Amino acid sequence: MTDSRVVVVGAGLAGLTAARRLAADGYDVTVFERREDVGGRVRSRRGDGYVFDRGFQVLFTAYPAAQRELDFDGLDLRSFAAGAVVCRGDQRSVLADPLREPAALTETLFNTEISTMDKLRTLRMRADLRATSVEDVFSGPDATIEQYLYARGFSERYVERFVRPFYGGITLDRSLSTSKRVFEFTFKMLSEGRTVVPARGMGAITEQLADRAVDAGARVVTDTPVERLDVGDASASVHLPGETVSADAVVVAADPKASRELTGVDAIPTDAKSSVTQYFGVPPGHPMAKTDRIHLNAAGEIPTTVAPLSGVAAEYAPTDQGLVAATTVGRRDEADSDLETQTRDVLAEWYPAVSLRDFELLRTDRIDFAQFAQPPGVHEGLPDARAPSGPVYLAGDYTHDSSINGALQSGREAAAAVRSDVS
Repeated sequence: MTDSRVVVVGAGLAGLTAARRLAADGYDVTVFERREDVGGRVRSRRGDGYVFDRGFQVLFTAYPAAQRELDFDGLDLRSFAAGAVVCRGDQRSVLADPLREPAALTETLFNTEISTMDKLRTLRMRADLRATSVEDVFSGPDATIEQYLYARGFSERYVERFVRPFYGGITLDRSLSTSKRVFEFTFKMLSEGRTVVPARGMGAITEQLADRAVDAGARVVTDTPVERLDVGDASASVHLPGETVSADAVVVAADPKASRELTGVDAIPTDAKSSVTQYFGVPPGHPMAKTDRIHLNAAGEIPTTVAPLSGVAAEYAPTDQGLVAATTVGRRDEADSDLETQTRDVLAEWYPAVSLRDFELLRTDRIDFAQFAQPPGVHEGLPDARAPSGPVYLAGDYTHDSSINGALQSGREAAAAVRSDVS
């Protein structure tokens, strides 16, 4: 046990993970969150029977940190089918991993969007990455995703028709100028586990983390922004509205911009990747309400992907409705109504025999900072937990990689650093 007091700034994935681990070790832990609810970038809103995540997000069950920090059974996870539906005009074809989904073997073999040689190259890449450790993925020479794929012999057709829409949605970068390490890591995770959402929405992840932190003894105080830190050699003062709190250690787990301002660590990345997600209520009999496969737009950018949320988790919509999430990559200048019109036009091409008359736009989420940019070489320059001066520590995906796994891992590493330095 210890009498040391730790303040955690931010109740997102990283902050709540650090708080739980430190409270379990006997530290006096208080988490201050500026918003009215926990979650950071992983939140859900619920209303009228629908669940709206903060933009389209998924969890990969193969994430090593997620396996350590989360209770999967408690999240009541729902799985997307492996692979995706590649859409071009009124042509739709399934591309799946036949080793994980034998039932899709025939559809995948006869998918004319992708050549047989590219399918074989994909299986070889799958085997190579499954045999590669996560540590090795993030070490060694780097390149863009596009350069990496061409170096492995993939065709332009494969890159344009499958990877650009699929990984454009994952990395929020259709140019494929993101680090190849991100591709290798996520491809490995896709190959080794399931792609899921909790039945109650992605916000259930941070709600679970908050409950476990409180059960361990931490206090979580919402609607309380941290305005600044005063840092000494062995303690720090945390300035709140109308109050100053002294602490033996402070874990800064706020968003990248706020963390940079509070700590003065310039290495925290603040270049953002953005997206727009539009949620449509759809009739329960529509094909997009019943499928469990993500749809990829192989012919254009609006939308990049369409996710059939209620087809995967019926709890995302009322019993008499379905819910789909159409995501377009980038910070778009078009009005919500223009994006809606273009998305409807695309969906009408994909399913020309089905009316879109009863589609209802329920919500538009413009996420200015969905991920930090990850060009080749970025990971070597990311700060570690001990980057700030004094007894101040960083916890955020920006210390690792821009993912749920990175956020959870960073919380674990920040807690370990505090335990090592502060008794």
